[in-house]
Amino acid sequence: MGLARPVVVLLGALWMAVQVAQAQESLTFVSWGGSTQAAQQKAWAEPFSRATGIAVKQAGPTDYAAFKAMVESGEVTWDVVDVEPDFALRAGREGLLEPMDFKQIAQPQIDPRFVTLYAVGSFYFSFVLGYNTEHLAAPPQGWAALFDTANFPGKRALYKWPSPGVLEMALLADGVAAERLYPLDLDRAFAKLERIKAEILWWDSGEESQRLLTSGEASLGMFWNGRINALQQSSTAIGIGWQQNLVSGDFLVIPRGAKNAEAAKRFLGFASSPQAQADFAMLSGYAPVNLDSTSRVPKVLADSLPSAHGDSQVTLDFKYWSKHGEAIAQRWYAWQAQ
Repeated sequence: MGLARPVVVLLGALWMAVQVAQAQESLTFVSWGGSTQAAQQKAWAEPFSRATGIAVKQAGPTDYAAFKAMVESGEVTWDVVDVEPDFALRAGREGLLEPMDFKQIAQPQIDPRFVTLYAVGSFYFSFVLGYNTEHLAAPPQGWAALFDTANFPGKRALYKWPSPGVLEMALLADGVAAERLYPLDLDRAFAKLERIKAEILWWDSGEESQRLLTSGEASLGMFWNGRINALQQSSTAIGIGWQQNLVSGDFLVIPRGAKNAEAAKRFLGFASSPQAQADFAMLSGYAPVNLDSTSRVPKVLADSLPSAHGDSQVTLDFKYWSKHGEAIAQRWYAWQAQ
């Protein structure tokens, strides 16, 4: 009996220590900000914290130079980062990422386009043709309309950054078959874009793309489907064309040397699960990477997701961009500056 009380006290202290440690466990999630990160916080971070007691701190925006510098210095302060697909593949090859834990991630449930040894999809989207019906006499059909300034006058809104999408769009508009896009004929693509260069308004954020279209500054352009879907909820003047919609997406990765890697792996398992992906789709208008999620999305929304337009879909080649993207970027910036 004399030993019972000290043992009980010791066990109680250990239990309290475990509870305090669990309560203090946290991870840092980094994404691009805006409505997308707000949806990720609501659909993933908040319910994950409620379920596990692990706090999820929000940070950003994603910065590839900072990412690489952290890993190389060993001073990693990020745990889960939302990145573009070409970076995810390149960073995996360069040893900048922790491998995925497929005990946490149900790999067979994930669309195979959006899972690798070092990354799992965050969501996927399509570049679509968006247009302002108040500024055009007839609805445009296909990417070729962007280059038909006679029948479809006005400025064109295009994505500013050198990433998968705009060059492929130009080649498709010039008659290249989808199955013959890669390797990209860069001379042909830039020559096509040169024809409308004076009419291009470049956007670098979803908010800016929406403003250009709703204000009428651009009468048509190339947009993320979720942004057009959001505009259509409040305006009948916005149209969308799904013909040859160009599929890209974001990936979730864990930097090598992340201090909270185990918590990060649990988070990735949660974020890629069927309900979490469905919840994000309902908030964002972007498609879930989990194949079991679409059935959990109301039909009226599911019909407006890229997953409902697969027949006319072209998936961008992430591997090609991971190998050639940096060289393409140099030419892209030089062309824009001319």
